[in-house]
Amino acid sequence: MITTLKIIFSILFVWMSYVVISTSMESNLLKEWDFLGSIPWMRATLWDFYANVLVIYLWVCYKEKGVLLKIVWLVLLVMLGSIATIAFVLIQLFHLKENEGLKELFTARNE
Repeated sequence: MITTLKIIFSILFVWMSYVVISTSMESNLLKEWDFLGSIPWMRATLWDFYANVLVIYLWVCYKEKGVLLKIVWLVLLVMLGSIATIAFVLIQLFHLKENEGLKELFTARNE
């Protein structure tokens, strides 16, 4: 199961990185911000995104002991969204020992 998750999250990481980079090369978010902000669904999507960031960040705060790492992950989650979320999960997956599973993934604190 853990190996499957590593593969899935690795593919997701590459795919989301590609989507964000290719979209950034095609369209400048800062130039389109006023237009995008005027779309009700875009505003709803942003509120949804930041609600998800808060939930994920609470898990990050539980997992990470150091204040600096908690701050770094908050910045990464806000700036990179799912790319940072996937990276965090991948790091957690690769830190698991051979006999550990989903319980340890979600509940074990980082050292």
